[in-house]
Amino acid sequence: MGYAHEYATAIMHRGRVPMDPADYVPNWQDGPRKAKFYPGADSFPLPDAPYPSDATLDRGLCPEGAPGDGEFDLNTLSGMLRDSYGLTGRRLGVQANTDLSALPFYPLANWSRGSASGGGLYPVGVHWVSGPSGPVPPGVHYYSTRHHAMQRLLTGDVSGQVRAALGEGAPGPATDQYLVLSIKYWQNSFKYNSFSFHAVSMDLGACVQTWRMWAAARGLAVEPALWFDEERLAALLGADPQEEGIFAVVPLKWAGYKQRSGDEVAASAPVSVRRKDVERSRTVLTFDALLRMQEATSAGATDRPAPGALAPAAAHPVDPAAAEVELPPARPLETDVRTALRDRRSSFGRFEGQQPVTRPQLAACLGAAVAGSRLGGDTGEVPLAKLYAFVSHVEGLEPGSYAYDPERRSLRRVKEGRPGEFLQKNYFLANYNLEQAGAVLVPTVRTTAVLDAVGDRGYRLVNATIGAVAQSVYTAASAVDLGCGVALGFDNISYIEELGLEGTGEAPLLIMMIGNERPAPADFRYEIA
Repeated sequence: MGYAHEYATAIMHRGRVPMDPADYVPNWQDGPRKAKFYPGADSFPLPDAPYPSDATLDRGLCPEGAPGDGEFDLNTLSGMLRDSYGLTGRRLGVQANTDLSALPFYPLANWSRGSASGGGLYPVGVHWVSGPSGPVPPGVHYYSTRHHAMQRLLTGDVSGQVRAALGEGAPGPATDQYLVLSIKYWQNSFKYNSFSFHAVSMDLGACVQTWRMWAAARGLAVEPALWFDEERLAALLGADPQEEGIFAVVPLKWAGYKQRSGDEVAASAPVSVRRKDVERSRTVLTFDALLRMQEATSAGATDRPAPGALAPAAAHPVDPAAAEVELPPARPLETDVRTALRDRRSSFGRFEGQQPVTRPQLAACLGAAVAGSRLGGDTGEVPLAKLYAFVSHVEGLEPGSYAYDPERRSLRRVKEGRPGEFLQKNYFLANYNLEQAGAVLVPTVRTTAVLDAVGDRGYRLVNATIGAVAQSVYTAASAVDLGCGVALGFDNISYIEELGLEGTGEAPLLIMMIGNERPAPADFRYEIA
């Protein structure tokens, strides 16, 4: 049993037993940048890319659809990056989050992005490794979110190194174009200390799921690999493994790619990025739990799970004896993915229970959560997440807690009665009134079973799955005109007790609130993309 089991237990109990360092206070004045900084690196702007109106969220989330056979080019790559991690606008609004007093000041401006991120910190770094079939000279590039540009870090074809690091049986097409996703821990740990590994691995899932929805709606495929030679890719990017983890590789089916006889020769070239990211913080701290999780989850990085390895960790089935409550067909998600992503935001205490959520709206959000729970790639198609709903204000539904039955697209009653008092009592922060939300959705994963099945690296998969679920619900809520908020600050053990999960091994890992918001909000919104 590896360290990830110990860390998972500490995460579940942190509402009752604080994690070390319990007295930690962030030094906001000495915080890091929200992106890497490579002074002097050449860069080139990415093109503006139109998005077709028929690329709807329904297409992007369709679980029955075949993988897209379309091909990426520079325009589609640019559009996907802009709509996921690029800055799209500045927003101000009267709401209940604790950072409200800082938002009017330009240096602390709250820039909106399509993907969600814990604390709005966005620690995922996107690197484009481009081979000869690309539209620019081959090399390694870093996506600068603030400029929507690529910064060249290395010149030369190193796509073979990525191909070799992926190894046999890797997902995705034959290609020489890859997106390599890393996480620089200090970008998150300066605020969340030991808890940060839990948060950043969800951020990874939110980013990848945005890409999957965006691409699928346009007939493209995004199949992430979470198992590969992480040490080799860290060396290629010039990353210190104690400071930065390599979390995913996404091979892109590229227009014009033709496999060459020299591809394998290129794999042996021992080159790496020499440019170094310049840190803003004068003091960079390390946290024992974070270092140990990076070590534990990277140790078996090349041990890709065999087909069916995750079957013993599949989501716990619903109780067929529980009373079934039928749901109507889901409200269609006819909004194009780009619009849904750019309208997505956190509600932060602006829910209003007087206008209930409709059952088709609830069904749409539940269906989106299930569709987002399969990351694909080398994680297989085993459903890991199960979904529960605490219903307070849903038209035609009695208040209470329910389990969602994805096969029948219905609800199974768990407990009767209004859940508002339980929800608010077990929420740690003051930025949401959970009782005013129409429903609070809770995804669970059998974390221990996943770790037993595929080792400590499975912790990244567990949280990436949960992050993908959250991103899907955020985007679906936007498309059906609901507010949404996602939070990690709750007593996980109380939820296990309330839902009767003590014997199932299910771990409630976040809560997702959906509902209508108060009318006529005081908002400022300025679009930059």
